[in-house]
Amino acid sequence: MIVFSPIVSNRLKYIVEFTLGELTGQPVILTSDAAAFIAYDGLAINYSPAKLRDAELRITPHTLLFETGIHPQEIEISHWHELPVFFQGDGDIPFDVFAACFYLLSRYEEYLPHTKDLYGRYPHTASLSFKNGFLDKPLINYWLKNLAALLKSRFPDLVLKKPDFKFLPTYDIDEAFSFLYKGPVRNAGGFLRDLLTGSIGRCRLRMQVLTGSKPDPYDSFQHLHRLHERYHLDPLYFFLLATHIGKYDKNTDPSGKAMQALIRTHAAKNRTGIHPSWQSGDMASLLDEEKTLLETITGKPVRVSRQHYLRFTLPGGYRRLLEAGILEDHSMGYGMVNGFRASVAAPFYWYDLENETTTDLRLYPFCYMDANSFYELKQSPEAALEEMRHYYSTVKNVNGLLITLWHNTFLGTDPKFKGWKEVYEEFLKLVTNR
Repeated sequence: MIVFSPIVSNRLKYIVEFTLGELTGQPVILTSDAAAFIAYDGLAINYSPAKLRDAELRITPHTLLFETGIHPQEIEISHWHELPVFFQGDGDIPFDVFAACFYLLSRYEEYLPHTKDLYGRYPHTASLSFKNGFLDKPLINYWLKNLAALLKSRFPDLVLKKPDFKFLPTYDIDEAFSFLYKGPVRNAGGFLRDLLTGSIGRCRLRMQVLTGSKPDPYDSFQHLHRLHERYHLDPLYFFLLATHIGKYDKNTDPSGKAMQALIRTHAAKNRTGIHPSWQSGDMASLLDEEKTLLETITGKPVRVSRQHYLRFTLPGGYRRLLEAGILEDHSMGYGMVNGFRASVAAPFYWYDLENETTTDLRLYPFCYMDANSFYELKQSPEAALEEMRHYYSTVKNVNGLLITLWHNTFLGTDPKFKGWKEVYEEFLKLVTNR
């Protein structure tokens, strides 16, 4: 496969590798030599305003991939195969699919001026996908599915890689236990708070747990292990290891024997990653400390992360991860609504727009989080299951990677989350066809 462009920029190299190389499985020659392009015997994509040969697929380029710096872009939505598109052109497809994919994958809009949300994050309400009604679709996967079909019709001998649908269940362990291993001071404070707010049932439950007559309501770990074995799943766990308790960091003390034993048990069976604390967002040194602590507990190098509260900004947040030796991050999603933040259901490398370079940090976008359904959307377990079914069918239709984010707190015995454990298993049955 050969792609001609009058200018071969870093942005173009990045997006051609992703769209044509990584997702289709084809080796790609990217050239600015028109003669070599014309003489090439095989699939040819002409990324220029003028036709160069008969057997080609021409895409009229937008200026985005030839620019440097970050500037507001004029975007108008039209449709192609009933899918929203932008950066329109008069080529063989009616828009610049490379530039549009780059705009969404690079999170270009997140570098532009915007008002942050309550937690200092980029708000979904500012995004192109939310404003134009495609946040619930992995739009890039759909575009590329249609592009692959068009290439196959033009070049019948083309052999394309057929991706397989994959499912990755992930879990954030913000609070491993509700009452156990919290220590007398925290439990006394919690008991008094519940008493003053009239939560007598919770006071009773706390005493029952602490005296051993009932299990801790957040302890869903053995239940999850059984589910994963039953449905043949390979999960990924993220542990919050803040050493000082704060407003947003309420984890069990990571220096305690029980917490460390829990982490080691998981690390022996499954992949584990660091869940950098809220406080690490304000004190960069804490990221290294928490990562080192997890490495010490597990005896394994830590290369995977997901930000607590999904708290990160571009480009500084990702640069900090790279500096800390993190090579895989799972924070690419929104903390108030479900959907595809980068409009894709596939992993991709982060492109640093300010430095105009492809980095070694690989991003794994999730599209569904239990907390969004419960706290933000106020959904019942049954309504949440319907939303999960939508994401499953949508991602399966493009043979993408479906990543979900759950918390152990939803899957235990806490009365607050009654019904959520059951719908989660229903979802696992659906995804695994069991």
